[in-house]
Amino acid sequence: MKKITQAVAGFDPVPSIKQSAKLKVSVSKAVPADAGAVGIPVGTDGPVPRGVGLDRAALTFAGFDGKIGQALMIPKTDGGLVVAIGIGDPSMLDAARLRDAAAAFARAAGKATRLATALADVGNVSPAIAAQAVVEGIVLARYRYDPLKNQGTAIPLDALTLVAKAENTAAAARGAERGRVLATAALLARDLANTPPKHLTAEGLADVAMAVARKCGLAIEVFERKDIAKLGLGGLLGVNAGSVEPPRMVKLVYQPKGDGKSAKATGHLILVGKGITYDSGGINIKPRDAMHALMKMDMSGAGAVLAAMSALSGIGCKAKVTAYLMCTDNMPSGSAMKMGDVLTQRGGKTVEINNTDAEGRLILADGLALAAEEKPDAIVNIGTLTGACLMALGDQITGLFGNHQGFVEQVKVAAEQVDESVWQLPLDKRYRKQLDSVVADMENMGDPAPGAITAALYLAEFVGDIPWAHLDICGPMKVDADESWRSKGATGVGARMLAELAANFTPPKR
Repeated sequence: MKKITQAVAGFDPVPSIKQSAKLKVSVSKAVPADAGAVGIPVGTDGPVPRGVGLDRAALTFAGFDGKIGQALMIPKTDGGLVVAIGIGDPSMLDAARLRDAAAAFARAAGKATRLATALADVGNVSPAIAAQAVVEGIVLARYRYDPLKNQGTAIPLDALTLVAKAENTAAAARGAERGRVLATAALLARDLANTPPKHLTAEGLADVAMAVARKCGLAIEVFERKDIAKLGLGGLLGVNAGSVEPPRMVKLVYQPKGDGKSAKATGHLILVGKGITYDSGGINIKPRDAMHALMKMDMSGAGAVLAAMSALSGIGCKAKVTAYLMCTDNMPSGSAMKMGDVLTQRGGKTVEINNTDAEGRLILADGLALAAEEKPDAIVNIGTLTGACLMALGDQITGLFGNHQGFVEQVKVAAEQVDESVWQLPLDKRYRKQLDSVVADMENMGDPAPGAITAALYLAEFVGDIPWAHLDICGPMKVDADESWRSKGATGVGARMLAELAANFTPPKR
């Protein structure tokens, strides 16, 4: 195994992973005596639990009426803290609402290191699903990225206890552990996307992948520039041509196990992630605006894929899952690709470059071509691909395209399970002619207006008839302020969604 190096000596690009490993999540019939903050669910009507210590009138006077998203801190005389957590109408609770309520509790008790709550034991949600949602909401809401601050802002969460009825403890424990695994994966994706580009190059991202593979039992291959050239990955080489940092392609393989041995997989799913560690736009340099400042997050797709792969063993995924991380930055220089250049993608398709800032599709296409050669049951790619998708759907919704409706529906179900909104957009072939080139097989960009669609049509050229879905996460890659369980900065969007997709994957019928 290659020794792990880092772009900036001594810097850990994924500090949340170490902290998550220290977190003890448990299920108990009673609140532990050492809990620093206890969260008590309170609905919009009905009796107020005695543990709150206030009646309905007092809560109302304090501005708390039990709606989801509300949390009222009530100090105890012994120095502890009770938090009334709004759950709305208990009969309307589902996993998403529980996750939101848990996040409100986590933020209200932001200075406590040991939390306890009965939030997973209310309403009609099954104990396992409820526990998973509550753990996710709390862990994700407590996230802060502060390794570069002289005075850190994050107070570590050391212990989380879910209080449940005796008959529910076993199921709740299973759900709580699943929630811990998936939340930890999302934290990995957030850490990577929040890391400055100087601190996380393509080589550094590959090094993180090696560490993750070693920890999670994944097979891994890291391809350097000479290997990439031998594979004919002209898109990846072209985008990297202007950079002083070398490119990397990382291949990861998860094989399900049974009784400690390899088990027969229920299917084969391939994930391909866009890993542009910094996108200047290349020769078509980006304007000086807020989006340019966020281009350290242009590797969010690869981060989500790596994070999802890290969770598969922990959630008992039964499918074989392969991942390709396509990693480079996109920089302008005397050696950078130029408008009018013609590149050759993996598989032989030639592409005329008419915009060097339409680079994500070039590296994803190489990964998709490699994926298609393996003849899997389905392929999904993810990346912060187009500003057009952001303009169409805003910053809350992921754009979803696909060539097989059955597989697209599986992606929709996975998105709903993790409360990440997706919206299917049309893969309308009437726009395909915009990619026609006079001198090559294709151009890499069409007209600006249907830009999300033409980008998807470009990618579709490389998957053949294999069921495929494309996720454009340009909008929801970050939030500007804390929103429920989404913490300010990178959201880690796609990490839990892809893990859920893989865990429940069924080969689509062709």
